[in-house]
Amino acid sequence: MKLNSIRWVVVWMVFIATGLSFLDRQVLSIAIIKIQKEFHFDDVAYGWVNTSFLLSYALMFTVGGWMIDRFGPKKGLAVAVGVWSVANALHGLMTSLPQLLVFRFFLGMGEGACFPGAAKTVYNWFDKKERAFANGIAIGGSAIGAVIAPPLTIFISEYYGWRAGFVIPGLVGIAWVVVWLMIPWKKSVSVWIPPQQMQSAGAVSFINILKFKQTWVFILMRFLLDPVMYFMMFWIPKYLSEVRGVSFERIGSLFWIPFLALGFSNVLGGYLSDRLVKSSFSINKARKTVMGFAAMLTLAVPLTGYVSAVETAVGLMALYMLAHGFWITNYITSISDVFGQKATSTVVGLSGTAGAISSLILNPLIGKIIQKYSYTPLWIASGLLYPIAFIGFIFLIPNIQSLFKEDTNLTQDIPDEVVVNS
Repeated sequence: MKLNSIRWVVVWMVFIATGLSFLDRQVLSIAIIKIQKEFHFDDVAYGWVNTSFLLSYALMFTVGGWMIDRFGPKKGLAVAVGVWSVANALHGLMTSLPQLLVFRFFLGMGEGACFPGAAKTVYNWFDKKERAFANGIAIGGSAIGAVIAPPLTIFISEYYGWRAGFVIPGLVGIAWVVVWLMIPWKKSVSVWIPPQQMQSAGAVSFINILKFKQTWVFILMRFLLDPVMYFMMFWIPKYLSEVRGVSFERIGSLFWIPFLALGFSNVLGGYLSDRLVKSSFSINKARKTVMGFAAMLTLAVPLTGYVSAVETAVGLMALYMLAHGFWITNYITSISDVFGQKATSTVVGLSGTAGAISSLILNPLIGKIIQKYSYTPLWIASGLLYPIAFIGFIFLIPNIQSLFKEDTNLTQDIPDEVVVNS
């Protein structure tokens, strides 16, 4: 199979994997209505179930990223998808709350390595002129998974019961692992890599990664902004119900729209960034142009609390998701531009852990703000934090460039006609 063909197979496989990751984590938010009725546990217990997921998810973002930098994305993603798919299928066999807590913990453990693995896979297969677009496809699957999850879960539950809503996607994930392991993975390509380059491609130690200022800038950005995304994911249905008076059925018909906008902008944001690079923009200028545009779009988000029509409010939520898609694709690509073959997965993992921890800390505070005041302060914060983060990004990392001069993409100089043997 030609290298140029196989790399697109790889990136679309990663698209499916990130789609499954969001689909699998969203199933419980729909099925919990029936599960609580059957097992009679309250919202406090459900809160602990979500915490179980977030704790392992936060931990494995860093640990999983570190392992993928050392063992490679093919093995790393296979293990990650396998672990979370088995855990997801086991949700369908649960008979008690403790079992659900354990299965949820392992779901988070597997999914924590997904996005570091996706970033490293894209870096390995695509050069700087196509990397952002490929990243957009790879992470765009997560948004599509979030779009599909509610109607698919409801459909499966109605015909086969809520347990099948976990088992069927779990089996799909296991099938994904089988196909993924069958893909030929650069066995012949290594012939074209000089021995000295192979040595220089080794991962940097975890301690040394933490010594770079750029590492902490990317961590801080994610710590600052992830709570906004989690606010949108966890609180939009509640806001539409309690503040806007939208029925449960209509929430289902509206909630998918922002996530569709996210998936669209994941891909478009990467495509635009790569087009700028091909038009002689520097990597630094291309990534920051798209991220700056995204930050500007979020300035409209505070209007969500003031518009009268529900449709307009949902449109502004979709505008936020559109902006976030532009932002996150170029943010992750910027990490790979800076840390390359040596530490991309580790830094993506560290930043993801920071975002999950920040969300764990701030989620109770969000509830108190809503209870004591309203959603208005949260809409305002959602609109201002991205421009603040972007200004900090410009000053703290004035030029996006590789920290490792010897680090080059291992596929960029290999002709398309090269055949990769299985």
